[in-house]
Amino acid sequence: MRERVGCVPLLGEQGVAVAVPACPGAHTHVVGAAAIDWPLAPAYSHGVGHPIMFGDDDPVLARVRQLALDFPGSAEKISHGRPTFFTTKVFAYYGGSVKVDGVWVEHHQLLLVLPDANERAALVADSRTYVPGYLGSHGWIGVDLTADRAAWPQVRELIDASYRNTAAKRLIAELDAG
Repeated sequence: MRERVGCVPLLGEQGVAVAVPACPGAHTHVVGAAAIDWPLAPAYSHGVGHPIMFGDDDPVLARVRQLALDFPGSAEKISHGRPTFFTTKVFAYYGGSVKVDGVWVEHHQLLLVLPDANERAALVADSRTYVPGYLGSHGWIGVDLTADRAAWPQVRELIDASYRNTAAKRLIAELDAG
């Protein structure tokens, strides 16, 4: 885990990037349809910063980005130090914590999604999933994406369901129109 310090592009209302001066050591991410320079530390317009809890060289994150950003109107932002995929509402979080013997342990290759309510019980019974703290009580599940556990066609379906459960009707219609 790398801790980052410095300035960042701030996301304004509805995820629109606000121009900021270039920072030494910055690198570019494609966020939705726009390229944004992300420097070495996150900060928010209200002055609260969180350490970055992911690595840009993570191949699992690269695959999640590819899947999540393929949906109409989707974009990525850093929230609480983690990649978050959204339209106007969040439909997927990358990374999280797992409770092991009563202690929360960071797990970087997790995906949090909001599945269909009628499929949630079956998903939670799968050994690759868990009910995350806080978001779990709102219907979200965590999916282990470590290399030996990820089933990418199913991951795509879970992202699709989460997107459909959070996106605007016009975006879902655009997705269905294909």
